[in-house]
Amino acid sequence: MKPQIIYEDDQLLILDKPSGWITNDSQTVKDQPVLQKWLYSNFNYPIAKEEGLRSGIVHRLDKETSGILLIAKTPKTFEFLQDQFKKRQVNKEYTALVHGNMGLGKGKIELPVGRLPWSRKKFGIVPGGRQSLTFYNTLFVYKRNVDIFTLLRLQPKTGRTHQLRIHLKYLGHPIVSDELYAGRKVSKKDRVWCPRLFLHAGKIVFKHPVSGKSVERETDIPTDLRKVLSSLEKAV
Repeated sequence: MKPQIIYEDDQLLILDKPSGWITNDSQTVKDQPVLQKWLYSNFNYPIAKEEGLRSGIVHRLDKETSGILLIAKTPKTFEFLQDQFKKRQVNKEYTALVHGNMGLGKGKIELPVGRLPWSRKKFGIVPGGRQSLTFYNTLFVYKRNVDIFTLLRLQPKTGRTHQLRIHLKYLGHPIVSDELYAGRKVSKKDRVWCPRLFLHAGKIVFKHPVSGKSVERETDIPTDLRKVLSSLEKAV
């Protein structure tokens, strides 16, 4: 499955990235699908071949996370969109299925995030880390046999690496099938019925670099995650 274009004009692309695609190219990437390589090979907008500007990729999603990505076509648009992210003017929404019952309601998580000194790949809540903020509200509570799960809508206001995964792990509600943060035993059990991380970037709202008007785009939860939800029973 390839990335899908859900919006395009002279300044930018909005893509729906499938799970399993790495966002940015690197020396450690081998025979895996990479969005940056796909842009480089299939498009001819002004910065498509600019490796230093990541072919216009403004932000990133983890490999197993599906959903919306913004791609700038020109250096000016790239800078304009990056500035919106830095100023926290871009609104993003994610859908996640997490372990446990978070009840019905809203909340926020505001904690310092940084790389864990004992693990090169993992991040966590650390003193002196970079401040991070996530708002959430619960959509539904599900059950599978004796296990309880909560479907959440998440709105990160900062963009720290693995922010949503870390925040939910810290609350004691790790995302389903998160091999890095849910724990090996838990994630192995999850992957019997949910084959990948249950996290989807479903909505983005930002200011257009030319018109200045608000642009809003959404994508549905993909088929694989819909099948997971259909296998669960809504809890009363």
